[in-house]
Amino acid sequence: MKQKQRALISVYNKAGVADLASALVKAGWEILSTGGTSKYLQEQGLPVTDVSAITGFPECLDGRVKTLHPAVHAGLLARRSEKSHIETLEKLGLSTIDLVCVNLYPFFEKVQAALSLEETVEFIDIGGPTMLRSAAKNYRDVIVLTDPADYAEALAGIQGNSDTAAQTAFRKHLAGKVFDLTSAYDAAIARYLLDEAYPDYFPLSVKKAQTLRYGENGHQAAALYVNTDRPGVLGSMEQLHGKELSYNNIRDLDLAWKAVCAFGLAADGTPPQGEADAAALGLAPQGAAAACVAVKHNTPCGIALGSTLLEAYTRAYACDPVSIFGGIVAGNTVVDPATAEKLGELFLEIVIAPEFDPAALEILKKKKNLRIIRSTRAPKEEKEYIAVDGGLLVQEANRKLLEKWDVVTKAAPLPEDIPEMIFGMRAVGYVKSNAIVVVKNRAAVGIGGGETNRIWAAELALSRAAKNTAGDPARVLASDAFFPFPDVVEAAAAAGIKTIVQVGGSLNDRASIEACNRLGLAMVLTGTRHFKH
Repeated sequence: MKQKQRALISVYNKAGVADLASALVKAGWEILSTGGTSKYLQEQGLPVTDVSAITGFPECLDGRVKTLHPAVHAGLLARRSEKSHIETLEKLGLSTIDLVCVNLYPFFEKVQAALSLEETVEFIDIGGPTMLRSAAKNYRDVIVLTDPADYAEALAGIQGNSDTAAQTAFRKHLAGKVFDLTSAYDAAIARYLLDEAYPDYFPLSVKKAQTLRYGENGHQAAALYVNTDRPGVLGSMEQLHGKELSYNNIRDLDLAWKAVCAFGLAADGTPPQGEADAAALGLAPQGAAAACVAVKHNTPCGIALGSTLLEAYTRAYACDPVSIFGGIVAGNTVVDPATAEKLGELFLEIVIAPEFDPAALEILKKKKNLRIIRSTRAPKEEKEYIAVDGGLLVQEANRKLLEKWDVVTKAAPLPEDIPEMIFGMRAVGYVKSNAIVVVKNRAAVGIGGGETNRIWAAELALSRAAKNTAGDPARVLASDAFFPFPDVVEAAAAAGIKTIVQVGGSLNDRASIEACNRLGLAMVLTGTRHFKH
């Protein structure tokens, strides 16, 4: 007599599971289950055999041990085509299990809930992943389900509505989904428990949030993945209006938001980047200010502070009114109607801010395709990742601003120059290297970035600043790198710059310092490089 087929169902998320079990019962299957799932299915009027009836062992340790038993795993791992496996089952009085439907304790959600270590550890599923892995290894004989979206197709195969080759391919796909899920699940647990910044195996736990229309170019496929186990900015952003975000939009959005939050985000209490560094060196705090950053092709084309967001945006726009067209604008405070009217005068891809006045939102929504994004969380990721062919580069996020404040020239910065210099050092950290930012009244008036040598970056920044400050040149120039030659100093002096702030540390620092002394410029070395490649 042919053995009745059996399904073991034990789920935390019960969506669709009653319909699945009902269809299996109608097809003549026996349903095995545990705990809450067993009770739920019985409440739906379905016949259920408790797992303890086949293991001969009761659930114990507050439900920690239910399915970790040879009667379960032998039934899952026995290869039906292997005569010795079937004979072993018969000798032991065990039966096969032909379908496993399991989803896991919600560790992804609970690890973000700020529970105690003891409480969080209780949401680490042991039996579930073990059953899934056993079933997935034996996928030719066992259907393994982790996702309610797969229930219907699995039932179609059981009911004979697909050919054998298609069923095998689908079962293999389901097995792959098991290891996809459990690898992310285990990675999230590892990230939670590990106290090593750079462990031997680097755990990443991310889940696909959306398939993108295309990647960096139209012929490249792409998708967006977000953290499962920590919120992050992208996972908490809310799109209020506009077209779906593209790959390039998201890259630029990420940079714009990081850059504007470097000047502080009141919405979540984030102070300006390096405020503690500056305070430790006896430098006055920046104080609260509205900030605006405009980004094009993943580098800022405008950065400014103001007493209002409208003022900050107007000044950021003035830095490069050509490049901002089709770009992304980020603000660190509420977008008011006056700012929205100004933003509406220009074609932009995205506007992102922590909040939008309702009237401002209606103004911006007149732009049919403009993506309007609300984000109240400043970037807090401790690590940054860059894919390289065959691996992953991992580094600490660049949150430090300056190590020291060494005036190395005969001339010293004027007191009013110091806020300009700190602003400049915050700004250069978000501009592609080589990066030079010319600053006036805590706004970038000339940005030179992405150049292969510093003098070209300086010439670009200084020439743009000259156009933007005709007759009243800026005093401050900030650099992301050191100056081993006097060329930038000489170009800056010719453009009217009076103070330079840079990292220092070149073997040839003396040449630039002497050039400053000869030309009457002040120079400060910070000891903190801000390369951005």
